[in-house]
Amino acid sequence: MFTGIIEEIGEVTAVEPSGDGVRVTVRGPKAVSDAAHGDSISVSGVCLTVVDQGSDWFTADVMKQTLDMSTLEGVSAGRVVNLERATAAHGRLGGHIVQGHIDGTGEVLEVRPGEQWQVLRISVPGELAPLVVDKGSIAVDGVSLTVSGASAAAPGEGWFEVSLIPETLAATTLGARVPGDRVNLETDILARHVQRLLAFSTEGGSK
Repeated sequence: MFTGIIEEIGEVTAVEPSGDGVRVTVRGPKAVSDAAHGDSISVSGVCLTVVDQGSDWFTADVMKQTLDMSTLEGVSAGRVVNLERATAAHGRLGGHIVQGHIDGTGEVLEVRPGEQWQVLRISVPGELAPLVVDKGSIAVDGVSLTVSGASAAAPGEGWFEVSLIPETLAATTLGARVPGDRVNLETDILARHVQRLLAFSTEGGSK
């Protein structure tokens, strides 16, 4: 489990085919400073497992389903990524509960700069839109953020907005996002559980 508080910006240094997936190597000195084989590291919101490592890098396998669901599809050397180690049980929950299980991707629709912040408007697939609520939590490329605005409830694809403070702009890859960029989205796990419970109730299943 993660909290969505990014620890460092890393860089993909190598990508090799591995069956129907890929094996990626990522440079991230802080991420591997206390890592061991089998540990989890969030790479732009995607939970990956360390299979090899060095003093400032680690390697992880990415299966096809993950490639299909996230922006790691088509990843190549040189891409910068947000990195976060799994949270310790005794640590502070500085953001919100982030699993590293991507629900899908969105597209940056608009970037509005302010005097001390920046607002991103991001598209959200129709099936995820009901899980995004104003003032609720969402992880964008692994970054724990508060939704500052959302489109009205209507069929089809919607959008939401997040307001980024200077620290977030500087400490994550979101500061370099421009319209047209794809980002990984993970909705709030509590909202997903509620949606599932309501689905069973509506369909006449377990209550």
